[in-house]
Amino acid sequence: MDVPTFAEIETEFLQRIRHHVYCTMATIDLKNRPRSRIMHPVWEGAAGWIISWPESPKAKHLQHNPHVSLAYFCHDTTKPVYVECTAGWMTDRTEQQRVWEFYKTVPPPLGFDPTPHYGTIDHPLFGLIKLIPWRIELCTLGGESVIWHKK
Repeated sequence: MDVPTFAEIETEFLQRIRHHVYCTMATIDLKNRPRSRIMHPVWEGAAGWIISWPESPKAKHLQHNPHVSLAYFCHDTTKPVYVECTAGWMTDRTEQQRVWEFYKTVPPPLGFDPTPHYGTIDHPLFGLIKLIPWRIELCTLGGESVIWHKK
């Protein structure tokens, strides 16, 4: 079943990802092959944030192709969530600091204090990826999937 607005799935989406926490994120490498890894996004409405190393292989992949696919499926395999996004590095210092503080306000297990890992946003290994979904699918095995597409 398609729904026209993110607001119609927001509560269920956030409930499911809070339950799963981690997801796989697939990128496309420089030879146009998929590569996946485990990530820990934090969502702020329909936008997602990932703290990650800016010199990782995923940085080269995102420069090559900004489209990523997320799959949440760990604890309740009957209710996976699939999120198709464009992803890019957030370099605005004010926004980086705002999201850094936002991470601290999100209840665990999703939110956390990044300070023990990075100290500050000035750490050379600190990078911030912004996820902008264009499609979110809430599956229910044996039931009907609910799908939102960004217009």
